[in-house]
Formats: sequence, C-alpha cells, structure tokens
Amino acid sequence: MELGKSSINEKGKMQVRETLTRSKTNAILDGGHICSSDEDSVMELERRDVGEQLELPFTTCESRRIKGDSARRLPISKKEVYEAFKKVKRNGGSYGIDFQSIEAYEEDLGNNLYILWNRLSSGSYFPSPLREKQIPKKDGKMRSLGIPTVTDRIAQQVIKDYIEPRFEEIFDDRSYGYRPKRSAHEALQKVRENTWKQDWVLDMDIKSFFDEMSHELLLKGLERIVSENWIKQYIIRWLESAMLLENGELKQKEGKGTPQGGVISPLLANLFLHYAFDKWMEKEHVGVRFVRYADDIIVHCEHKAEADYVLKSIKARLQECGLELNERKTQCVFCKKDNKRSSFKQVSFDFLGYTFQPRSNRAKTGQMRLGYDCAISKSSQSKIAKQIRSYGFHKWTNRRIEEIADFFNPMIRGWLNYFGKFCKRKLGRIFKIFNKRLKNWARNRYKRLKKSYIKACKWLDDFQKLHPDLFVHWRVGFQNS
Repeated sequence: MELGKSSINEKGKMQVRETLTRSKTNAILDGGHICSSDEDSVMELERRDVGEQLELPFTTCESRRIKGDSARRLPISKKEVYEAFKKVKRNGGSYGIDFQSIEAYEEDLGNNLYILWNRLSSGSYFPSPLREKQIPKKDGKMRSLGIPTVTDRIAQQVIKDYIEPRFEEIFDDRSYGYRPKRSAHEALQKVRENTWKQDWVLDMDIKSFFDEMSHELLLKGLERIVSENWIKQYIIRWLESAMLLENGELKQKEGKGTPQGGVISPLLANLFLHYAFDKWMEKEHVGVRFVRYADDIIVHCEHKAEADYVLKSIKARLQECGLELNERKTQCVFCKKDNKRSSFKQVSFDFLGYTFQPRSNRAKTGQMRLGYDCAISKSSQSKIAKQIRSYGFHKWTNRRIEEIADFFNPMIRGWLNYFGKFCKRKLGRIFKIFNKRLKNWARNRYKRLKKSYIKACKWLDDFQKLHPDLFVHWRVGFQNS
C-alpha cells in the first residue's frame, strides 16, 4: 500500500513529498496485523515555518538583559522556558547526575534559563545521562527510576507543553492517566459504573512496560502527530540517553524503554498505548468497555467466555507490540452481587490504591443488600500506617500538640482527599492508629497522667471537645476512632 504526502510551500505552490511504503510497524499502529517487512525511515525530513516568538528577557548575573527571540531558528520562546521551569519547580523532584537541586538551579536562574533556551532554540541541546534511583515495589522487588537533571526536566517540559494539545485531540476518552483535566477519581468512578453493569473484569498489568516499550513503534506513532523534525530529534535524544547506574556503570539504551522519572515519559507512554491498545480495542472488540490509567488496564465483559476470548486476544496483540502481560498480576474477576451469583472464587481486584469487592450497603427500601464497590485497599492502609509509625511522634515531648497538627495536617488532608472519595468510613483504621499515637504522646508529655493510658484517653476526649478542628480528620468525624 502506497501513502503519498504533499504540502504547501511559502509561495502557495503544491509540494509533493516522497512516497512512503506502509511498513509492518504502521500496520501495528493501525490496529491490524503485520502484513509487510518493508521499513520506512524513522524520521521524514521536512521544512517548517518558524512561529512568532514571544519576548521575555532573562536577566544575567552581570545584569544584562538579552532580547530578540525572533533571530532563533526554532519556535521556542523564553516565556515557554520560564513557564516550564515554574511547573518543574512546583512538581519538585530529586537532583540528577550533576547533583544540582532546583534551589541551586534557581540561584542563577537568569543565566541557566538563557543557556537552556539558547540551546533548545538553536537545535544544539543534548541531554545529560540519567541518574539511576532504586525504589521498592509492592512485591518487594526494586524499580529503577531514571532521574534527569533539572535542566533536562525543564527542556522536556517545554516540549511536552508544545505537543501535548495535539495528543489530547486524538487520545481516547477511556484513557485517564497523566492527562490534563483528568484524574484517578474519574477512572475509579468509571470502573465503578462498569462493574455495576457488567459482571466480569480483566485486571491486567503489563510486565515492565516502561522498560520494554519499543522505540521504533513509538517513533512511528509520533510521526503521525508531530511533523516538526526538531521535536522528534529531541525526543530521540531523550529516549537514547544513557543511565548512570548506582554502581557507577554507564548503561546505554538498546532500542526500547523510556525512563520512569522523566517529565515527558508518561506522555510518550500514553501515545504508545493509544495505538498499541486503545485504537486496537476500538477496532477489534467493538463495544467492549475498558478503563486505562497509564499501563494499568481494566476491561469489562458480559460473561466468562467473552473474558477468556478477549484476554487471549490482548495477549497476542501485546506480543505483536513487543510487550507481555504480567501473568502473576493479571486476573479474571467475577463482580459478585445480590442478583449475580457464581462459584468463581476470585471476586476482588485492586486499582489505583482502591479494592473493588462485594460490599454490603443499605438500599432505598432500608434493606441490606450485597453490592459491588470500592474502598481504600489493605495495601494502601498498611503503607499509610507504616508512614505514621515511622515518624515516632509519640516521642515528640518537646512539641506542643498544635505543632504536631501543623506537621501532619497536610498529609492527613491528602489521605482524605484521595482515599476518602469513595467509602470514607474505611479510613477509620488509619485514624485509629493516629489517635492512639496522640494518646501515647500525651502519656509521655504530661507527668500528671502518670503514664496511664485510660487517663490519656480521657485527656484527648476533653481536648477534642475544646478543639474539634485542630486536626483535619477530627473535622470530618474521626475523633474517637
């Protein structure tokens, strides 16, 4: 199959570009099967008009003001670089291979941003190697993150802001992860609604997705949306960046993977799965509901036979794209309810920190019924409880309770805002642990209580009545948990 392309030049005349041959990677992106072994070039050369530049002079350490963005070849303005820096600063994050923190970068902000803008807008920008950081996973194994320098994070943010609106125009409504104006709560709500309508769920996890994502397929997908050659070149440089391992070894990429920790990585991951999964599902399994949050995927089916067929089909599709499901974490689940019964044993699954399972609730008639809903998962509860215990604040006898409230209230507010969205009462165990620690703090601080736990409970009850708004969780009814 031949795909011809053309464009309009500055004089308004038609230009005919080279004819591209449909490749096997294009077939995969279209949601079909491999039909040809011919490969077209990774990047198609073309000319682009340089857009009008916005002017935002940077002040250097010598108090010189540099003006005139328009002399640069690439359409990146100083304002875009500065806005990207503000986003990176707001998101926080660790240092890269140069050990330069955001605070240190900001000490000479004018010069640093000018140098970055100068390199980005002239095409001479090259990223530094990534710094490896190992973090523990839920299963006890370690996950390797690739941490860019502050400069590279700002550069990635510039390009992300530049191309993200185009991606949003084509992305599927059933994709929620790392997208503007979309949240995990929206994904959870959609899964709730789907489980009420359909009885079977495929809870899928892609094995080492960020490490195994094919650069070749990703760039094919990128070419369908991004025409600017310089943007593709910068993304290739990020994809091919080496990583400095914790043992001091410099590891090079091998044509696959995007570092977890990069600003632009989630956007590229969504692009890859848009073609590898979303568009394919739309074509091959019309009417099958699914919710995707980055590489966490929930598929809803009417009956067990359909679930088995769809799962087998998805495995084959992912294999075509160089991926595979994590068999240990992928499961078929029956959504057990009052009016739906089955001998199938697996009736619960975790998604985004919540557990979906059969739960008793009261119907409008006043009768108790068995429904299917979500609440904070046991693993999330354990993680928060471990965090509370790690501070050992029951030993902070040199601090007043108001200081303890100032320290913990931001964290408590975050727990309530996220895990209190659905079935808030299930947070009672967490706040019971917290309030118990407060009682132990009182036992240690006040000699008049004589280390008595009963007296400490009485003291805290009296204090809560006088100051019911001191802790955020007290304000919503978790006083005597």
